[in-house]
Amino acid sequence: MKRALLPIIVGALYLLHQDFWFWRTARPLVLGFIPIGLFYHACYTLVTALVMWLLVKHAWPSHLEEELGEGESGRAGDHPIAQSPPLHLAADREGAQR
Repeated sequence: MKRALLPIIVGALYLLHQDFWFWRTARPLVLGFIPIGLFYHACYTLVTALVMWLLVKHAWPSHLEEELGEGESGRAGDHPIAQSPPLHLAADREGAQR
């Protein structure tokens, strides 16, 4: 898939989110009980999730992760920024600063 196609798909999804054609009616019922507007948004949500997966797969800025020294095998816990001090130590620091 060409990366230039991804912004076009995102733009189309933006336009399709404004579903003014199902605002005024709950009929027809899909499968006999689901209002058409609800069914439309359920399908829209599934398509949006697929497009988000495509964006992550094809447009993720992996060069930023490589600059940090984390490759595909890196774990978030290996990076010092991802770690936070235990709560009791953080509370001691706050008390000392006051």
